[in-house]
Amino acid sequence: MAIVRYLVPDAAVAASFYTEHLGFALVERWGAAVAMVSRGDLTLWLSGPLSSAAQAMPDGRRPEPGGWNRVVIQVENLASTVARLGAARVRFRNEIVVGPGGKQILIEDPGGNPIELFEPA
Repeated sequence: MAIVRYLVPDAAVAASFYTEHLGFALVERWGAAVAMVSRGDLTLWLSGPLSSAAQAMPDGRRPEPGGWNRVVIQVENLASTVARLGAARVRFRNEIVVGPGGKQILIEDPGGNPIELFEPA
């Protein structure tokens, strides 16, 4: 099983996003601080501002959501997935990109964390 931690501004909102739009199941909630969701062999720890993961580092830097490292979710039909998520007003970072391995697009969770949706060739 793989575990990935994403920092999010609101763990409850993030958990709803992953369960409603991307087929994850809610595993556990630790109050407002953390929500854990899973899909297949992946568990996401969605850590809000009250979590220990959001505390400042010794040099003063604060962990924050966003960036470009991402979870990849394989889908069977990228075009229909994009249409469904677009109707739900999910944020996209780009248009569908076609490469040698297949098609991909980047969406964002409510905290701005990227998620790659990938349809293999």
